[in-house]
Amino acid sequence: SDTHFSRRSMLLCCSLAGAVGYAAYAYLRSFVPLVIVGTLAIGMSTATFAQLFAYAREVLKTVGVAEAEQAFYMNIFRMFFALSWTVGPAIAAWIMVNFSFHGLFLCAAANFVLFACVVWKYIPAAPPPFAMQAGRSPQTMLMALRRVDLLSHLGALALVNATINMYLVNLPLFILETIHGSKTDVGIAFSVAPMFELPLMVYFGWLAMRRDSAGILRIGMLLALAYYLSLLFVAHPWQVYVCQMLSAGMIAIVSGIAINYFQSHMPHHPGTATNLYSNAQRIGSTAGYFLFGLIAQQFGYRAVFALCALFAFAALLLMLVPTRVPADEAVICPAQ
Repeated sequence: SDTHFSRRSMLLCCSLAGAVGYAAYAYLRSFVPLVIVGTLAIGMSTATFAQLFAYAREVLKTVGVAEAEQAFYMNIFRMFFALSWTVGPAIAAWIMVNFSFHGLFLCAAANFVLFACVVWKYIPAAPPPFAMQAGRSPQTMLMALRRVDLLSHLGALALVNATINMYLVNLPLFILETIHGSKTDVGIAFSVAPMFELPLMVYFGWLAMRRDSAGILRIGMLLALAYYLSLLFVAHPWQVYVCQMLSAGMIAIVSGIAINYFQSHMPHHPGTATNLYSNAQRIGSTAGYFLFGLIAQQFGYRAVFALCALFAFAALLLMLVPTRVPADEAVICPAQ
């Protein structure tokens, strides 16, 4: 997608794979076929995230938006994903109550069909606008992964995402079982963060136009460390509500600024860079789910936050590795 095929063709293929995959989820009742569909069709559909952000980056370059301003617009774009994560679960719950899993998966499939229609209508079938620069660059994904700075920062992102998934699963159980809160307390705790997260995405996007993105990411790691350390000492549900403001800041940075930051690592290869970002997220998420079960069962829910704090500290150390963009990747001229 960086050198040969249009973003439109990539997005259409991936969205149609998602439609087929979720429609199959609605009807399949055998384990092995579900695993195959989930691995191939649903797995392929996840590339739509990276391709969308790669396309957004190319559009900004093509229209001549300054490099310093791109972080702001990319963060605004990312904000709509955060909004969908906020309202999506409520819509899904209503569908589940009224139409069960069958209806839920069919609605997900229809959503991908609608997405494909929007792509067909509004995204042009044009070759990658910076294919020439990408083709001339010796930078490949394997070469990029040999860069100590890029690998370190991807590792930091994976660690932070592992903590995010651990705390999302752990926090409700911690509130109910450890500090003896109610289900209402759980709902309030998870409602506080989105209220701050969306405006903070706008703020940090604005800040990235004036400050180094790497420095802002380090602030995100510090917020993560402060958040998990504070959860180690809470004794009442209302204290969790206050801590959730730190969570909002962390997620606003890690899920927003980080995309533009990794694209800047490989400016001629926005598709590759964004895929590396999303894969680091998924690696961290998968590790987080496994580690949550292991630590919570052996040492309790509060111990999970101790591990999260340790991971956040390690992520901060990895982010201290200075960025070195290769000379051949340093300059991009917008298409005329």
